Amino acid sequence: MWAPDIYEGSPTPVTAFLSIAPKISISANMSRVSIVASYGGTLQQIFFFCSIASMILGALAAMAQTKVKRPLAHSSIGHVGYIRTGFSCGNHRRNSITTNWYIYLCINDDRCIRIVPALRQTRVKYIADLGALAKTNPISAMTFSITMFSYAGIPPLAGFCSKFYLFFAALGCGAYFLAPVGVVTSVIGRWAAGRLP
Repeated sequence: MWAPDIYEGSPTPVTAFLSIAPKISISANMSRVSIVASYGGTLQQIFFFCSIASMILGALAAMAQTKVKRPLAHSSIGHVGYIRTGFSCGNHRRNSITTNWYIYLCINDDRCIRIVPALRQTRVKYIADLGALAKTNPISAMTFSITMFSYAGIPPLAGFCSKFYLFFAALGCGAYFLAPVGVVTSVIGRWAAGRLP
């Protein structure tokens, strides 16, 4: 729960680092567990639970935010759940994790390194201030909108392909409850991301 406060108070390079580094660490540790030890049903159930809890927490907590950086932190929390979805399916679903990571890194690079600093220069701090951004800086508004819609998983964009691949991997490994929860939290995330642009 420290992430939104850190995102809000930190300089943008620190925010970008904190949005990527913990996920790399989690992925490395989960890969190590799944490669070294062939985990059974108990560890898979723990991954299922952690995935569901992270997706729900990230989606619901982002709905109540009024500042620009805080929903980005909550969406980052929710994305850890999507990463865990791929890991909970075991070794035979590695491609879904790799695809998700590549797309997430591209979106996160655009979001944290390019867009948030541009918003800081235009003095946009609250979500309500983004309405005037389309008039004052239409290029930034369009880029921010496309990035957030991709992050939320709107169909023609890359974020949709990433989530689509993960959810079908979850269905393929028998996680029939995990995939619908992921779809519902994606819809909630779409609403939260739709408030931003």
